[in-house]
Amino acid sequence: LDTLEKWVTEIFSEIPNNGLPKPSFGHLTQPFDTPEFHKLYRVVPIRKVHSLSITWALPPQEEYYRVKPLHYISWLVGHEGKGSVLSFLRKKFWALALYGGNGETGFEQNSTYSIFSISVTLTDEGYKHFYEVAHVVFQYVKMLQQRGPDKRQVIWEEIQKIEANEFHYQEQTDPVDYVESLCENMQLFPKEDFLTGDQLLFEYKPEV
Repeated sequence: LDTLEKWVTEIFSEIPNNGLPKPSFGHLTQPFDTPEFHKLYRVVPIRKVHSLSITWALPPQEEYYRVKPLHYISWLVGHEGKGSVLSFLRKKFWALALYGGNGETGFEQNSTYSIFSISVTLTDEGYKHFYEVAHVVFQYVKMLQQRGPDKRQVIWEEIQKIEANEFHYQEQTDPVDYVESLCENMQLFPKEDFLTGDQLLFEYKPEV
């Protein structure tokens, strides 16, 4: 560590600090408030695959990184057990896979908005019924909204434990990639959370 600190000091100490604050675009609160966003788009794929993607533009979620509400919701939406969206769609022979979430960086999450997407890989039969598939997804999201998260702290704690285990027992990554990731985290989190802010869940706040 002493050697690394010496190298970093030698290499980076000559870079001037301009003293400017990090730019924020938080005043652009509705970047997708256009007629083009509230539409169904059909895209012809290059390979033979049927995929339905539903995308919501939400307020910025950066400040809630200790709670990670979108990670919590994606966990519920992406659940594959009994009573899940995917379980229901598979019984109908309409879907093969389902994924929901937010990458928590870059295009999907920034100071202007957060994107939340649910993607369903459809069967040929599911493609014929994609309106019904979309309806099922919206019904499930509506159910989560109506029931609320107050009785689901056990699920949140389960997610917290799984993410903690993955963090503590993760495989060693390429040093260059790791440094790049840490540099990005330095723009997003306070210094005590540089290493963990993008991976761990810290606080359960159902109101968030």
